[in-house]
Amino acid sequence: MDFIITVCDSAASETCPIWPGHPATVHWGLSDPAAVVGDDNDKMEAFRETFEKIERKVHAFLALPLDRVGDMELVTKIREIGELE
Repeated sequence: MDFIITVCDSAASETCPIWPGHPATVHWGLSDPAAVVGDDNDKMEAFRETFEKIERKVHAFLALPLDRVGDMELVTKIREIGELE
């Protein structure tokens, strides 16, 4: 593994397990859509919004020039992707 990306805001303070190979660990904080209070439409909207945020972040990650940037610059770019809305 090269990267570990956590997404749940409640996981931000948790200690991640030790992964073989020392992958870069980055947190992309997202609110847990399962915690939304409201009717079924509110909950469905929360899941849709969360899915769309993850989808945008993954597309941005896949567009990174992984073979042309150094490790530290790459980690910085992956963290910046986490800030995308």
